[in-house]
Amino acid sequence: MDIIGKFKDWRSYRRTVNELGALSNRELDDLGITRADIPFVAKRGR
Repeated sequence: MDIIGKFKDWRSYRRTVNELGALSNRELDDLGITRADIPFVAKRGR
């Protein structure tokens, strides 16, 4: 993968982490994830 593709993947990962991090614990619980799960969920979403 080229550097532009890696950057786009990283940017998408960071956006997902930031958006999930902005949710309340109650909202995360409704989605079935915890704060500790956020990095794993963000990586899986690629």
